[in-house]
Amino acid sequence: MESTAAPRTIPLSAKSSTHSSRSPIESRPKLNKLPLSALSRKTRLPARLCASPNAIAMSAAAQDPDSKESKLWGGRFEESVSETVERFTESISFDKELYRHDIMGSKAHASMLAKQGPMDSTDRDKILEGLSEIERLIESGEFKWRVDREDVHMNIKAALTDMIGEPAKKLHTARIQNDQVQTDFRLWCCDAIDRIVPFIIRLQVALVTLALKNKGVIVPGYTHMQRAQPVLLQHHLLAYVEQLERDIGRLVDCKARLSFCPLGECSLAGAGLPICRLMIAEELGFSAPMRNSIDAVLDRDFAVEFLSANSIIAVHLSRLGEEWVLWASEEFGFITPSDSVSTGSSIMPQKKNPDPMELVRGKSARVIGDLVTLLNLWKGCLPSYNRGLQEDKDPVSDSINTIVGMLEVSAEFAHNISVNKERIYKTLPAGHLDATTLADYLVKKGIPFRTSHDIVGRSVAFCVSRNCQLQDLSLDELHNISPMFDKDVYEYLGVENAVKNFCSYGSTGSAFVASQMDYWVGKLNIKRI
Repeated sequence: MESTAAPRTIPLSAKSSTHSSRSPIESRPKLNKLPLSALSRKTRLPARLCASPNAIAMSAAAQDPDSKESKLWGGRFEESVSETVERFTESISFDKELYRHDIMGSKAHASMLAKQGPMDSTDRDKILEGLSEIERLIESGEFKWRVDREDVHMNIKAALTDMIGEPAKKLHTARIQNDQVQTDFRLWCCDAIDRIVPFIIRLQVALVTLALKNKGVIVPGYTHMQRAQPVLLQHHLLAYVEQLERDIGRLVDCKARLSFCPLGECSLAGAGLPICRLMIAEELGFSAPMRNSIDAVLDRDFAVEFLSANSIIAVHLSRLGEEWVLWASEEFGFITPSDSVSTGSSIMPQKKNPDPMELVRGKSARVIGDLVTLLNLWKGCLPSYNRGLQEDKDPVSDSINTIVGMLEVSAEFAHNISVNKERIYKTLPAGHLDATTLADYLVKKGIPFRTSHDIVGRSVAFCVSRNCQLQDLSLDELHNISPMFDKDVYEYLGVENAVKNFCSYGSTGSAFVASQMDYWVGKLNIKRI
C-alpha cells in the first residue's frame, strides 16, 4: 500500500521536502529556544555610524598592502608575525561559518554589560546596530574576511571598531576569544543537531513507506551470512527505523548536555568584573552558565559526544547501504533501484550500479575519522585553552555535512526501490528456514528443547539427503525420526506457517508487526492511501 505524509517545516532551511510533520524533538526533553529576535536585527546603520554600507568591504582594499593589522594581543611585541606563521595559525578559512553565532553572543554580551554598568546604553545601541550591519554585509557577500585578523571573532571585532570606533572596544570587557569561541561552538552544534534530526526522520518515513508497500512479503533472515529464519520484510525494515530513533535520542541527549553557557569565563580564571553570566545564558537560550571557569574554556565533551552520535548514525547507514548493495546484486536480486538513483559503467554497457549506497558505506569512514581526529586533538590538552583546539571546527563541520548527505541520499534511495517479490518468493524454500519453528512444535509437545533441537537436526539431515524441504516429508517419514510428530505438524512447516507461529513481543509474527507498523505510521504522521 502506497503512502504519503503530511508536510512539515524543517529548521535551518533544509533543502529537501519531508514526509513527516513530527517535531524533531517531540515528546523529548525541551531545550530553551534562542530568543534572539532583538539580537538578530538587520537594520542598516544610520549615517552617523557608517559613512557607507560598503565600509567593511573597502576596509582591506584601502590599506597599504604592506601594512598588517595590529593584533589585539600585540602590546608587548616589537615585531609582527611572519607571513608563514600568519598563514599557518589562521582559522578564518573555516571558523567564519560561526559568524551568526558569534554576533548573537556579542549582542547578548553587550546587553549584559549595559545592564551591569561597564557600558552605557548609547554604546550598547551603537554596538548592536553595528553588529546587525556586519551580519547583513556577511550575508550579502559584501564583507571582506581578512587572514591577518586570524579568526571570525577578530574579523568581526575589527570591522566593528572600523565602523563605530571606541565603543566597539568595550565589547571585549570580561570576555576573550577562549570563552567566546566555546559559546559560538556550542550554539553552532545546537543548530546542527536541529538540522540533522529532520533528515533522520525523513529516512524513517522513507523506510516505513517502503514497508507499507510490501505488506506480507517474507524474506530470509540471516545469521553468519547463512539463512536462518523467515522474517517479514516490514519487520526487517522497522529494525532500521528503531536504530534511527535511538540516533535521534542520542542527539537530543547531547544537545541537553551542551546547553550550558561558557561566556564570561574569559581565558581561565573567570572575570574580575561584576558581570551577570546568568543573563547571558538566558539570552542565548542556554539552560544555565557553566559552573567552573577552567572546565568552561577547555571542555570539548559536547563535540566528542556529538561526533560519536554522528558516527553511530554513520555505522547504521553503512550497514543499510551494505545490505542494499548486496540485495541489488544478481546473486540476491531482492531489490531493483530505479535509474534515478543508479549509475552505469563507462566500459560495461550492461552495468547498473547502486553507487549512492556504496558511497554511504564509504563515507561512514569519514565520519568515524572525524571523531577519531577530535579525540586525538583533545587527548593531550592540559586544563584550559590551547591553540590547537581551533582545529576542532573542521572535523565537526565535515561530520555534520557528511551525515546530512548520507541521510538525504539514503531516504532518496529508499523511495526509489522496487522489491522483487517473485524472486524472493522463489528463493524462500532454500535453507530450511522453518527448522526452528519445528523445534518449537516439539517443545509444545513436552519435549525439552535440546532434544527437540537434535530431532529437527536429524530431520534436516534427512531432507538434505533427499534434496527436499521439511514440509515435503510425509508423516510416516517424520514418525520414523520421532513418534512425537503428528498431523498438526504441517501447521508449523513452510515459511508462511513459521511466521504465523511467532508470538513473542518484538517478534516477526504477523500480528505484532502489524501493530508496530500502526505505531510508526502514527508516530511519523504518515497518511495511508
